[in-house]
Amino acid sequence: MSPMTYHRPTTLGQAKELSQTLENAVFMSGGHTLLPAMKQDLATPDHVIDLSHIGELDAIRVDSNDLIIGAMSTHVQVATSTIVQELIPALAGLAGSIGDRQVRQRGTIGGSVANNDPAADYPSAVLGLGGTIITNLREIRADDFFVGLFETALEPFEIIIAIRFPTPLSAGYAKFKSPAARYPQAGVFIARFEGSVRVAVTGAGQSGVYRLVQLEKNLLESFVDDAAANLEISTENLIEDMYATKDYRANLVKTMTHHALTHMGTISIFK
Repeated sequence: MSPMTYHRPTTLGQAKELSQTLENAVFMSGGHTLLPAMKQDLATPDHVIDLSHIGELDAIRVDSNDLIIGAMSTHVQVATSTIVQELIPALAGLAGSIGDRQVRQRGTIGGSVANNDPAADYPSAVLGLGGTIITNLREIRADDFFVGLFETALEPFEIIIAIRFPTPLSAGYAKFKSPAARYPQAGVFIARFEGSVRVAVTGAGQSGVYRLVQLEKNLLESFVDDAAANLEISTENLIEDMYATKDYRANLVKTMTHHALTHMGTISIFK
């Protein structure tokens, strides 16, 4: 790891000031993507600005019928929040399924979403629920936020403050976990609203999280458990690695879609 200087602001104002005055600086939340990259010299910042001590960023609250989760809320905070459990139980279950206890204690929803890691769980919930990313500069719809592999619409030093989730009629999440790192080789989040259905896939796409638009249309016409039975998943833009071929991942997406549909209101995990 290359030498760097660590900074620990306690307010958003301090974090913004540091980002504007320091050269080659990066923000860090939980550190689960940044720190491994730094250890391998894939990222070599001169300054690391740790956002985890900004208390105003970890609140979980309700605004009208929307759920607002602060960006620095850890996975365990989201998983155990009675507010999240009541409004969107599938989201609470998703958070509780991430990694292991150590990861859930340190990892944050804002950090996960900001990186658009193709194997992260949260992006599927944000896109599947049609969430809105609230930053210190603006609000960004989920459909406009996830741009590509490890790429989002965030501008340099734009800070995610919170994520707004509309409350669905019901939602479900299913994933097949990697045997080693426990990240999803394929995960599907389905959310049903009055007059619309959204389906998001994580862990399988070369460009990160994406929507299954045709299935959304089918489910809007007839929301049934076997809607994925005749679903054809294109392998063109799927990931292929040591764990799964493109064809295998396509089948995983189809299978996880079925399980998400049959477990609306909760989650299913396979390994």
